[in-house]
Amino acid sequence: MLALVNGRILTMGPRDYDRGIILIDRGKILQVGDRVEIPTGAEIIDVQGRTVMPGLIDAHTHLGIYEEIYRIEGNDANEYSNPVTPELRAQDGINPFDLGFKDALGGGVTTVGICPGSANVIGGTCTAMKTVGRTVEEMTVKDNVGMKVAFGENPKRVYGEQKKMPITRMAVAALLREQLTKAKIYLENIKTPAKEPGQANLGLKQLSVVLQKEIPLRAHAHRADDIMTALRIAKEFDVEIVIEHCTEGHLVAEYLAELQVPVVIGPGFISRAKVELKDRTFKTPGILAQAGLKVALCTDHPEVPIQYLSLCAALAVREGMEEQEALKAITVNAAEILGIDRRVGSLEPGKDADLLVVDGSVLELKSRIEKVFVNGQLVEHQ
Repeated sequence: MLALVNGRILTMGPRDYDRGIILIDRGKILQVGDRVEIPTGAEIIDVQGRTVMPGLIDAHTHLGIYEEIYRIEGNDANEYSNPVTPELRAQDGINPFDLGFKDALGGGVTTVGICPGSANVIGGTCTAMKTVGRTVEEMTVKDNVGMKVAFGENPKRVYGEQKKMPITRMAVAALLREQLTKAKIYLENIKTPAKEPGQANLGLKQLSVVLQKEIPLRAHAHRADDIMTALRIAKEFDVEIVIEHCTEGHLVAEYLAELQVPVVIGPGFISRAKVELKDRTFKTPGILAQAGLKVALCTDHPEVPIQYLSLCAALAVREGMEEQEALKAITVNAAEILGIDRRVGSLEPGKDADLLVVDGSVLELKSRIEKVFVNGQLVEHQ
């Protein structure tokens, strides 16, 4: 049993504590408060003058599936041979020994959403993982946290160069509609005893989970018109959707707010590397949060190195996002969007003991993350 005492505790839950205690047992948070009785024999760590907060969560990365120092050898993010691959799972391409996982811990990131890339109209399913472990199995928090789909320049460029569909935005939308329609028929056949479902189709089976609203579409969309196309298709098929990147989301904020669509914004800390990034600004997270949307921030690692997630949040604050909203965007909001908030994202009894000890605000450049705990174990310290 472990007790962290005398620290300022930011729970990201109903109440914070200026001078509190966190009691940890068997990898879980047992109690949090300012009047917690510490059992005899518990290990005590005095964190006076420090801030204790949940481990950070990056809701959208390619960590372990798109390795930084490798090219063909470490790039397993995109299956460039086919624009429609719903049968793929990010989990099967992740290397737990990617150096990015260590970088994540150094930046206080203890949980990540890992998605296939955006070359394909339908790329496969995303997964949520801890950043500590030797196998995908022991690191996984939840395997299927969404079906990656992509709009805009990326699928157009990849398959346009191959002279095959999709070459236009019309074709991107058509391919997605076609597959969702096939999945709808597949699902109806399964639910009708008098009909045979036909030949087993893993891709349609995984898309049928989307149609049953068990997981959302995770829609890569930068430009405002692509965002609206994604929303249009989600409405047509009555499915849940999360807009990923949402670079021009501030231009259609009222429409996103009307539908209460969660958004994962980023990477913002990059150049205008392609046309659809021309209006990228760190003002977007604050605008969408003020509109009442659930906002998470991401690095899109390795586009922005994952250890700079808190820096991205700080830049959003500088451009108008409220500090509390920025903290939520890299903790509890990210957890809720990934569907893993019962385990991580806030410091509350029963949740995983993933937490940071910081010598100031994690949003201040001069602050240092002194200790990182994952599942109650000290995994990083300075």
